[in-house]
Amino acid sequence: MVRQINPDDLDLAAFIQPGDRVVCGQLTAEPTTLTEALVDQADRIGRLEVFLGTTFSNTFAPDRAPALSFLSYGATGTNPRLAKAGRLAILPRHYGALNAAFATGEIRADVVLLQVAASSGGFNLGLANDYAALAARHARAVLVEVHADVPVTTGAFLPTDTTITAVIAARRAPIELQPGRIGAVEQSIAGHVAGLIADRSTLQIGIGSIPDAILSGLEGHRDLGFHSGVITDRVLDLIEQGVITNAYKSVDPGVTVTNTVCGTHRLNRHLHLNPEIAVLPAAHTHGIEVLSRQDNFLSINSAIEVDLTGQVNSEMAGGAAVGGVGGLVDFARGGVAARGGRAIIALPATARNGAASRIVHRTQRVTLAHSDVDVVVTEHGVADLRNVPLHARAERLIAIADPRFRDDLARQAGEGSYDA
Repeated sequence: MVRQINPDDLDLAAFIQPGDRVVCGQLTAEPTTLTEALVDQADRIGRLEVFLGTTFSNTFAPDRAPALSFLSYGATGTNPRLAKAGRLAILPRHYGALNAAFATGEIRADVVLLQVAASSGGFNLGLANDYAALAARHARAVLVEVHADVPVTTGAFLPTDTTITAVIAARRAPIELQPGRIGAVEQSIAGHVAGLIADRSTLQIGIGSIPDAILSGLEGHRDLGFHSGVITDRVLDLIEQGVITNAYKSVDPGVTVTNTVCGTHRLNRHLHLNPEIAVLPAAHTHGIEVLSRQDNFLSINSAIEVDLTGQVNSEMAGGAAVGGVGGLVDFARGGVAARGGRAIIALPATARNGAASRIVHRTQRVTLAHSDVDVVVTEHGVADLRNVPLHARAERLIAIADPRFRDDLARQAGEGSYDA
């Protein structure tokens, strides 16, 4: 019999033991009633490790709950604060591989905390069909919190081999993520990327100002498809405008496919009981077998910096962890493998208010190898690196760097041997 618990009566010590690894839902699917209880009660329970994904909340602040240590696939969202405080260890695995490891139990999960929707068909994962749901299949205890505002989404019912330990009524509605602010740089980048997107292409894209700008610049396109790790309100805009129809997808025709949902209440309501939008496991959304069969698949991702050989860093800035591997490699390789596909890296030419170039001589960390890179875009143009030798790559990348840094980059390129 599943226990029904009022949040005021929740004692996590009845389920969590000292030394446990606790896996929490991420993004807008963070079960904040449970995670806040975890932070409040952790010191009484004992030393615990928490596996975090990308967080948008302030639940896990660096100055709270010293009994907790943290492990994550990246310092994304609000996680850089934990990394700066020395409280976050990074597990550098591709998102698809990470999900597979939780699915098999290769990565241990003792207790799992999930946000779900209750329906006549059972518990539904709603806003994230990710590694946390897979981890729940092997956990000793699975606690779920239920809120009426969590949508029941197609493809996201909790696996039948998952045993729920307790159900808690959520204190508040799901976290909402507002669209990013779009400035002149983002608009310029979006204009260049739009020129690379043909009608009837299928898109993968992330979250943030650059992805939002790119999506906002596609109103004139027709019959686009969508297959991604995340869906946002900007995607919904294109669905409502008739731009995204999914009519010409070679995989999942007629269906918008995502792994997680990162938007507002408006997007959540649109997804509720909607068969035309599916929230599917990463084995499908990030799997190379699926992506390579998706004709005209365009992977569009951002990065922290790109070096003159085409190596991409999405993990480190100024020696600090501020990102992660995530799905970048999964999707970039899918874009290159798909018939008619592309893998696009879009980033501003500078950082720190123009004080530093994002096109660099050598990256601090290599997330995506130069052998996997296809196209790089900044506000200054497009560098197509397909079938281009290393010395010519440097020339093309310097041409899209901020003009203030081009001479120095050219000097550094002249001093190095890229073909050695």
